[in-house]
Amino acid sequence: MSIVIKAGTIITANQNRDILTNTSVVIDNNRISGIYPENTELKNSGSEVIDATGLILIPGFIQTHLHLCQTLFRGLADDLQLLDWLQLKIFPMEAAHNAQSMFSSALIGIAELIRSGTTTILDMGSVNYQEEIIRAIGETGFRAFVGKAMMDVNELYPPLKESTADSLRSTKTLAEQWHNSFNGRIKYAVAPRFVLSCSDSLMQEAYELTSDSSGILFHTHASENKNEIEKVFERCGMANIEFLNKLGILSNRSVLAHCVHLNKNEFSILQDTKTNVSHCPSSNLKLGSGIADVPALLSKNISVSIGADGAPCNNTLDLFQEMRLASLIQKPFYGSTSMPAETIFRMATINGAHALGIANEIGSIELGKKADLVLLDLENIFNPLLPSKNLYSSIVHSASPENVDSVMIDGKWVYRKKENITSDIEKIRHDAKKELHKLISRIESY
Repeated sequence: MSIVIKAGTIITANQNRDILTNTSVVIDNNRISGIYPENTELKNSGSEVIDATGLILIPGFIQTHLHLCQTLFRGLADDLQLLDWLQLKIFPMEAAHNAQSMFSSALIGIAELIRSGTTTILDMGSVNYQEEIIRAIGETGFRAFVGKAMMDVNELYPPLKESTADSLRSTKTLAEQWHNSFNGRIKYAVAPRFVLSCSDSLMQEAYELTSDSSGILFHTHASENKNEIEKVFERCGMANIEFLNKLGILSNRSVLAHCVHLNKNEFSILQDTKTNVSHCPSSNLKLGSGIADVPALLSKNISVSIGADGAPCNNTLDLFQEMRLASLIQKPFYGSTSMPAETIFRMATINGAHALGIANEIGSIELGKKADLVLLDLENIFNPLLPSKNLYSSIVHSASPENVDSVMIDGKWVYRKKENITSDIEKIRHDAKKELHKLISRIESY
């Protein structure tokens, strides 16, 4: 059965940056099969017709760096800088996960993401129980690139690591089993955690698992924190991005989270290798890591998208907040006209799709693309009285999850009229709280 969405306004995020009014979008199976002006006579027989004339239709948001495995830890790792945060809080809690707590952590994160209009993520899991994250994504109808965190070195917390051979073996098995699963909604991204937790051979052999033909990506952290960079220099004799480039693991298939502290040469390396950067403003601020020079990256045509990172280094997975911050934190340095709202919106939609190598499938509202769509109601008391005068500003600077009316992923509603379709929120929260208590008791018993 077709779905016809009669939208008041459509922000397409296409190459022409078209904004359409009084237009119908027709969805067959999981793809957009038609985009028609208001007066076009459509054959509605057998179709579900959605009257969204008072709403704004946008592409679903795409987050290019997240940790669903950490959602249970929200509020339990505050006021620490990165390496202490990992050593004292995050690594011990990740090591204490079992299958049930990992599944609950993923479920509660996905429910929050959907409610705030995110339809696709690039997720880095932990060393163990990656299949539980995949199962949660598959069962909720979500879309994601996923990969277990690969760590064969861990001086910060030795219990959370595995041998190089085991890490590669399990990663290959997961990729073979789950890449392109659940009707193509789940794809794999190899995920060596960062330079300080990976041997050179692990990084290189992980990258060898990627390819343009398979669509498997390479996902890691880089240049997030000054202490991290100092330790990388002590070990490698060069800066972080320079070292990754020396290993030969930077390309358009690589997504690097953060890139806060870069030297001039590293900007050139990112540009030359067409490496993708995932900007995580809230996380970088909360951990005291710094502010990535996004305007400089964009000026060199380096691909920049947005991610919330993990709940315990952000305390929310809300991309509206990330968009607003991504715009505002640059203005004291570059002026009030820098990072305009439209630029930010594209970073959260089509730029994210580009980073994931699937801009031909999602990220904009165009014929033939997957139907990953969000309906926004911008008529709340905290929104502009005339939102249509500047839609991008209304979304980036004034909107929140409260404005999300409905969410569709792969042609199916997962959130409709502010109600979850694929998830029982009360049960998810109850189970997650129960699993968190058990997880904490496991840490205390170590």
